[in-house]
Amino acid sequence: MKIIQLFNSEEALVKRAVKHDAAAERQLFDRLSPKMLSVCRYYISDLHYAEDVMITAFAKIFENIERYRFEGSFEGWARRIVVRESIDFLRSRKKMYFAEIEEAENKVTETTELEFDPETLQLMIDKLPDGYKTVLLMFAVDGFSHKEIAEMLSISESTSKSQLFKARRMLQELLNPQIAKLR
Repeated sequence: MKIIQLFNSEEALVKRAVKHDAAAERQLFDRLSPKMLSVCRYYISDLHYAEDVMITAFAKIFENIERYRFEGSFEGWARRIVVRESIDFLRSRKKMYFAEIEEAENKVTETTELEFDPETLQLMIDKLPDGYKTVLLMFAVDGFSHKEIAEMLSISESTSKSQLFKARRMLQELLNPQIAKLR
């Protein structure tokens, strides 16, 4: 009688993938690709480009998997690679523009908490200039500090803060008509 292993822990899969086990790599890809495609899609509006970037990121993940130290989740480690690959894609297309710093109040008008469906919110985020959008996502979604954002994007910390402020303000302006409809 043959026993089929139904569950593979992430750690076991990663250890097998380090040894270039194609089946383990496939299982990791199948587990993570929907989430990682979402990450790419946050940064890249065109789904086809987002898919291409995700595939490239997975190639880098598997090329460098032996560098994963089993500290924290593998998904988090992979996500950082996907974020960096998305940023590199935007940079290569020269679509990211960072407005020069203007001293801005780091205060955004509070709005009532309302529920927006994810597609509507994503479409509004897509309307932001790429520089604003990238900093907003890196800070609010991926949890990078302004120092990390500045290093990754080759900008100053104050530019990162300014871009975040402007992104929030612009997003709020885009959301205000939607909020009015919901009230």
